[in-house]
This record gives sequence, C-alpha cells and structure tokens, in this order.
Amino acid sequence: MRLLAISDLHVGHPANREAWLALADYRDDWLILAGDLGDTEADLAFVLEIAVRRFARVLWVPGNHELWTDAGTARGGRDKYEALVARCRALGVLTPEDPYALWPGPGGPHLIALMFLLYDYSFRPAGVPLEGALAWAAHSGVACADEYVLDPYPHATRQDWCAERCRITAPRLAAAAAQAPLVLVNHFPLIEELARIPRHPRFSLWCGTTATRDWHTRFDARVVVSGHLHMPSTRWIDGVRFEEVSYGYPHQRRLQPGCVAQYLRQILPAPAHLGQRPEARNAADLFSGSVTSS
Repeated sequence: MRLLAISDLHVGHPANREAWLALADYRDDWLILAGDLGDTEADLAFVLEIAVRRFARVLWVPGNHELWTDAGTARGGRDKYEALVARCRALGVLTPEDPYALWPGPGGPHLIALMFLLYDYSFRPAGVPLEGALAWAAHSGVACADEYVLDPYPHATRQDWCAERCRITAPRLAAAAAQAPLVLVNHFPLIEELARIPRHPRFSLWCGTTATRDWHTRFDARVVVSGHLHMPSTRWIDGVRFEEVSYGYPHQRRLQPGCVAQYLRQILPAPAHLGQRPEARNAADLFSGSVTSS
C-alpha cells in the first residue's frame, strides 16, 4: 500500500489523455492529484473517473487551469470551484473542503492536508512594488493566461481570494498538526525559492504566496507535495521533503513518452533510496548544491 502523487496531467493534450487512459491498476494504493488535470470540468471528470477505478482512494486539489472560465462559461470564481468540489464528491474523491484523511498505511499515521491557496504576486523582488509586478514580468516577455480566464468572483482580486484561503486553512492545519504529522498538498509551491523556473524566472508571480513560507515547519509537515512548475524534483528544506510531481506537456517529458507510471511519485512510505531524514537545511541552500533533486 502506497501513497502516490501526480499533477499537471493536462489531458486536453491528446497524448496525455491517451497515456492516462492506458494507466494500469493500482488497487491497493492511494493517489493524490495535485491540480491542473485539464482546462475544463469535462477534463476533470475524465481524469477522476479513471482514477477512482484504478486506485483505492483518490484525493484532489485544484490548480489554476481547473478554475479557468471563458465568456461562454456560466460559473466562475468560487462558484466554479464549488462545482468542481461537488463533482469530486459525487465520485468519492476527497477535496480541500473535506476532513483531512488519515493515512493508515506504511510510514504512517499521517494526516493528508489538501489545500487550495492560490497566489498573490508576492513571489517578486523586494524592489518591485505590487502595482508594478505585472509590468516587471511583461518586461521579460512573461505573462499568464490566468489574468484573463481565472475569475476571482466574488472577491475583487485573486490576491484577496488567496488571502481568504490562507486565513481559513492555517487554523485547520494547526488543529491537525496537534493530532499527527502532516502531508501538505497544494498545487502551488509553498516557498518562493522553489518557484524559480530557469527559462522564465519572472513567472514566479503566479506561483504562490510568501504567507506560506514557514508552513512546512510551523505545521509539522513531513512531506510537502506540489505541482505547477512542470519541474519534477525531490528537495529537502529544514529537514522536510518537498516533492514536485508534475507530468507536464508532451514536449517537456524526458522519460519514455506517454508513460504515466514513471511519473507517479511515491510519497509514503518514504522511498528507500531517499535514506534517512537529513539534518535540517533551509531554502537558502537550494542553489548551493546541498539539496537532492530527481
């Protein structure tokens, strides 16, 4: 029995859709789907309906793509999110709105804390003011479709929605951490240093919030799972394992084309090749060669 994770399946791409359809059975294992499964509710349903047949239990957090709307979409913002939650629940899939599941398998017990936190443009240099953040990104040719298709309704801005989500999530995590160690799951990385995409460093604006900078230690996390960056990796920070579990677009994959199995990341029990939990390291070490990447 294993707890596995994957994100960013983007099944709107035919190659990704076919690969997910061909997924083998993992009937004894649980699966975390960490967002950006597709761009539509139909994409989400396609992924979930296969997942619940292949795995013993399925857990989901939304990415930005699931929340996209367009002029022809009746639901946006929180209404869209609540519709996605309802679709998950109809299939027995856990969401950030449900009680945290207790992992009963090897490496446990852990509570799996599913989170939906968004971003607030705070992943930017100190010298760049909020009102100049989009221009700063655009200066290097970076933009994000969220600016046009991720509706924050009923909030005035996505920053406001992010602040609300952080405000309601932190007390839940504090209560859970008093019961058992946590596996934190969020589509976006919790730490700014992890949001540096080499080719597009200024895309960090749309990658998280500094409000979560200490959550991995503050809430006794043993593993933090995220996606969004399309840069699969394992890193250790402050003695906590951070797993980026993206599948990504077809042209981005280095492993066997179309093979999902190679991208299913084992979260619990900790894979044997990782060895013992290392001594505490911090985010400043990320680019000094003292972290493990895979």
